[in-house]
Order: sequence, then C-alpha cells, then structure tokens
Amino acid sequence: MIKASGLSKRYGKTIALDGASFEIEPGRIVGLIGPNGAGKTTALKAILGLTAFDGELSVLGMDPRKHRHELMQQVCFIADVAVLPRWMRVAEAIDFVGAVHPRFDRAKCERFLARTKVQMRQRIKELSKGMIVQLHLAVVMAIDARLLVLDEPTLGLDILYRKNFYQSLLEDYFDEQKTILVTTHQVEEIEHILTDLMFIRDGRIVLDADMDTVGERFAEVMVNAERADSARALNPLDERQVFGKAIFLFDGVERARLEALGEVRRPSVADLFVATMKGTYA
Repeated sequence: MIKASGLSKRYGKTIALDGASFEIEPGRIVGLIGPNGAGKTTALKAILGLTAFDGELSVLGMDPRKHRHELMQQVCFIADVAVLPRWMRVAEAIDFVGAVHPRFDRAKCERFLARTKVQMRQRIKELSKGMIVQLHLAVVMAIDARLLVLDEPTLGLDILYRKNFYQSLLEDYFDEQKTILVTTHQVEEIEHILTDLMFIRDGRIVLDADMDTVGERFAEVMVNAERADSARALNPLDERQVFGKAIFLFDGVERARLEALGEVRRPSVADLFVATMKGTYA
C-alpha cells in the first residue's frame, strides 16, 4: 500500500524527515505516533502529494509527486473535524464531495445520516462538534477509498464522540481491502483498533511492528524494592515508581527471567511511547 525509503524533508535548517523508511501492507490499521514536531504531519503530506521530498515513496504503486490526481481517486483524508466551511449547508457539503470524489456514494452517505439528528438544511455552524463528527463519518464511509488518512481526527471532542468515531470506522468502513493510517496524541483510544504501530522521533522511524510483535517483544514488570537492582541489571528501557513499587519496561528479555522478578504484564502503547521518547524535550 505504502513503501517509503530514505524519506527526507527540510524546512530551511529544520529537518522534518530524516531518512525515514517503512512499509504499510493492505488491510491494516496503522498508528503513526510521535511527539510534536516529530515529522508525523510532514510524512502524511508526502504520502498525499502535498509537499515535495527527497527519497523514494510509492503509494498504491504511484509516486505522489507525479500522479497525485490519480492517487486522490483512491484516497480519503481528514485533517480534523473543524475543516468544513461553516457557511455551508449539510446538503451542500454532500453535493461538493459528490462532485469532487469519483468513488463517493451519496445514497450510502444519506443512509448513515438518517441514523443521526443531522438535517440536510442545517448549516455547519449550527451543528455541534459531535454532529460535525457524524457528518464527517457519513462522508468518509460513503467513499470507497483504498487508503484513509486521519490526522488528529477527533481533536477537541469529548470521549463519547471519540469512541463513536473509531467504533464506526471499524464496524461500517474498514475491511481487508482498505488501509487506515492515523496519527493522534490520544493513543489510549486507538490502541484497541490498531494492527500495526509506528513511532516517529526527530524525523526517523524508531519503532515499526505489528501489535502481536509489540506484545511479544515488550513487557512491564512490577518489582519489589529488594529485586530492583536485579531488574536494573537487565537494562530496562524505563523505570517508574507507583505506590512504592518500581515498574520496569523491558525490550526483548526472556519472559521466564522477568517472571522471577515480579508481576509481568503487557505495557500500554502510551507507556511504551513515553519510555521510547524520553529526552525528546530535554
């Protein structure tokens, strides 16, 4: 679906992408996670043909720099839920998408909206944030795109609408023929839907693995004080204190050795991210 090799981009003296290389297979839900300024949005812009870059990049077998028109017929992109023109009526927004995207199914969009309180005659400015999310979802799920790119799609929304957004994507949109690439700082909320995880730091991919591999490779152990030195001898990625006990995060250490130290569990994506990105803002 996407293959990048040595992807690089500079803005003056600032390096946004520094030789990033990765591959994304069809039928996957990939989380691209990184701190502010790590290069996430620049990577998405390169994939969408919105910025020049150095290196090699193939999206659906095409170079985004040369074949953006053809590529956009197979791709759907949402930056956030606030991008719809506020003066536009709901029906006009649907008319617009139907006119510009050849794979848009208006009847499917209207069927989805019929399950909401969104009315065709309403202007966008009259809708709540949650209703705008529902409109976005209706538009997205009515586009038969092979690649869906989401850049902080639920920013500023309450938890109910955020959960509804991702659940609807799973139930009404995603299948083995489609691929979803999502960036967000709310990693806890997408962890359960991801098939693959990529961490980006300073323009470089520092972790690229499917979620099964992440679960096998990384482990957290809650250790009593008397075993803490033994845990440190195994070179943990991270150590933090909780209620008087130390929690260590390990990469690639045999489970039997960890079980001898204490309670072993799978780390959350958020805890793994914090451990990997330590020192980013130093």
